[in-house]
Amino acid sequence: MANRCIIYQQNGDPTQVLSAITFPKLPSPSPNTVNLKFLLAPLNPADVNTIEGDEPVFVGGNEGLGQVVEVGDGVEGLEKGDWVVMDKPQLGTWSTSRNVSFKDVIRLPSAGLTEAHGATMTVNPTTAYNMLSNFANLHQGDWVIQNGANSAVGQLVVQIAKERGLNTINFVRSRDDMEPLVKHLEGLGATKVLTYDDLEDRSLRGKIKEWTGGKDIRLALNCVGGEPTTAMAKLLGQDSHLVSYGAMSKKPLSLPTSLHIFKNLTSHGFWQTNWTKTHSRAEKEELIVKLAEMMKEKKIKAPEHTIETDEEATTKIRDVFAKVAQGKFGKKVLLKLEDVSA
Repeated sequence: MANRCIIYQQNGDPTQVLSAITFPKLPSPSPNTVNLKFLLAPLNPADVNTIEGDEPVFVGGNEGLGQVVEVGDGVEGLEKGDWVVMDKPQLGTWSTSRNVSFKDVIRLPSAGLTEAHGATMTVNPTTAYNMLSNFANLHQGDWVIQNGANSAVGQLVVQIAKERGLNTINFVRSRDDMEPLVKHLEGLGATKVLTYDDLEDRSLRGKIKEWTGGKDIRLALNCVGGEPTTAMAKLLGQDSHLVSYGAMSKKPLSLPTSLHIFKNLTSHGFWQTNWTKTHSRAEKEELIVKLAEMMKEKKIKAPEHTIETDEEATTKIRDVFAKVAQGKFGKKVLLKLEDVSA
């Protein structure tokens, strides 16, 4: 059997530049390395940005779940059969198999986890957890406000906040049939679910004051940008924090100066990749263990997802990216590349 991976030889539109290639079976691992078989690998928005950008050419994929199939001399803490997640950006997870340094992966406590849990462990859950933990000193009963609440990160924010005893006010885009989405988010633990149109309602501030018992909201999470974020920021209280981790509207963030002067608002940007680069391996392992425990205890659900296999190789993967760009899936896309006949 031969291996397969998804590559690009130049930056550009993923529907044009991605290709599937085959390569021979991996040799036995050299010292201090392990051979991995990738079980599932997510397709994240940041992957599209990377392909479109100016990074060097390589195998695509930043996140994924690997299984150790062979261990080289000198490897510590890993053995055949272990599940691992990536501890280094852009290791090229859109592949059937890879040889990597054992220091570039983190062993996953796999008991009780699904493959989908493992494959989506290191980007969205870590982003949600860190944003809730690293900016405002929140206590049980406090309130958090966010937009893009139906995004993968937004849904995780709802679940992790619920586990911590935090309340959430969640904004989503208005649609013809809101009830299923509202019920879904409430089922995850959302306290309130509103639309961006509600931000234009002058009575909203009074309603929120009633819901919170007059308690200031000190943390807002933004992945949208533009005017809805400006309106959301105005709902924050004294000494609050606005954390931006995306810009889905592709519109700039505009904040009234008065929020900074009179409410001492602090605006932050957050990028999980940077957190990974600036924190120790022990801190990353501790976070992975915390999240894995929450998943095993069913406090965090695996994202709704569709698994796309690669029977049609290059044509298939380009079609997948085209559908993602058009929003046709509405779920997390997980790639499962199969071995091919040599």
